[in-house]
Amino acid sequence: MNKKELIKQYKQTIQPMGIYQIKNLKNGKIFIGSAKDVRGRMNSNLFQLKNGSHVNKELQADFNESGEQGFALEVLDYLKPNEEAGGDFDYTEELDVLLQMWLDKLQPHGLKGYNSKKK
Repeated sequence: MNKKELIKQYKQTIQPMGIYQIKNLKNGKIFIGSAKDVRGRMNSNLFQLKNGSHVNKELQADFNESGEQGFALEVLDYLKPNEEAGGDFDYTEELDVLLQMWLDKLQPHGLKGYNSKKK
């Protein structure tokens, strides 16, 4: 296989999708998010936090105070790809439903978390 074919094959491979959590080990507050490439999104969040550029200012402030060792990142749930849907299927709606289920369950708002409550 040449380089172009390998790149095409990689792009067609469905990455693990799901729900992830960033947990402050000091105060127990959590941030819940979803992604079509959950490992990539967790790496992106960690990169942003390390560089002081995360959009969630409260999470960023706590990270600045505690450092990377004060936080744990983990996948809470995976969304299994629909084998019959094919590679072009958009999983946005399914991820949104799964995210809402976890937000309802864990209530990561206010004193418990970094997520803002939807109005």
